[in-house]
Amino acid sequence: MNTTRRIVLPILVSAGILACAGPNGYSELRAEPRWKALIVDGQNNHGNWPQTTDMMKGYLKATGLFSVDIARTAPQGEDPAFRPEFAKYQVVVSNYNGAPWPAETRKAFVDYVSAGGGFVVVHAANNAFGDWSEYNTMIGLGGWGGRNEKSGPYVFVDERGQVVRDAKPGPGGHHGPQHPFLIVTRDGDHPITRGMPAAWMHVQDELYDFLRGPGENLKILATAFADPAKGGSGRHEPMLMVLEYGKGRVFHTPMGHGNNSQSCSGFIACLQRGAEWAASGAVTQELPEDFPTADGVSERKP
Repeated sequence: MNTTRRIVLPILVSAGILACAGPNGYSELRAEPRWKALIVDGQNNHGNWPQTTDMMKGYLKATGLFSVDIARTAPQGEDPAFRPEFAKYQVVVSNYNGAPWPAETRKAFVDYVSAGGGFVVVHAANNAFGDWSEYNTMIGLGGWGGRNEKSGPYVFVDERGQVVRDAKPGPGGHHGPQHPFLIVTRDGDHPITRGMPAAWMHVQDELYDFLRGPGENLKILATAFADPAKGGSGRHEPMLMVLEYGKGRVFHTPMGHGNNSQSCSGFIACLQRGAEWAASGAVTQELPEDFPTADGVSERKP
């Protein structure tokens, strides 16, 4: 059975109070947002990045927990003026895959996360900065950008549910044609995944496989099987990951290629919960009623 549920979420804003109604896990009135989030973008090999930035901004604001700003680089090449004030925010969300940041900005970002700032890595953000060692440590695993065995091992889950670190030579990053796929929860006790079903369907998306990197302190919360029949690796690939970098918390999902991919209610809940955990170390949000099941995808359309 493959069903699609489309939900319209009414959001009312008045006098600084935000009310969310409908099956999205929020029923209470919230005053001023608790956390400040910054989305960084401006360059990406995905031409829809302005739309996905707007979508993610809306999802975070809809929780009532976040105010959201955007820091945008120049559209091409290195941007020496790109110097966000990371320290003003509790969490930074990357929708960026482009030219290197200025050296001062890179140092400021490393200092920010290592001192306790939260970081959320979405889809092609794990393609970025292949030769920036601290960034690769920060995201755990990445693909493309010149990544190979020098970047760290391939990391995946085997048929016994054990994490495998495979150091064999080869490039990092690959995906077959886009298709819907099943997400398997591997750690249901983590605040991000607590309450999620054992398995749920994600809408059509790129299923990243052959990701590799240092993987230090990496915990895999959920995986998807990259089916060889669909051009995949034949492995259970990480789809939800967390790690700590210094005092900072990092949430990483390779999902979220297209606008339709980011319309999945499962992706939305993971982003919202992952951002809250990265910002605070806890998750207060209930799982939404329209969260997908193993029987079918669930999308939200405006």
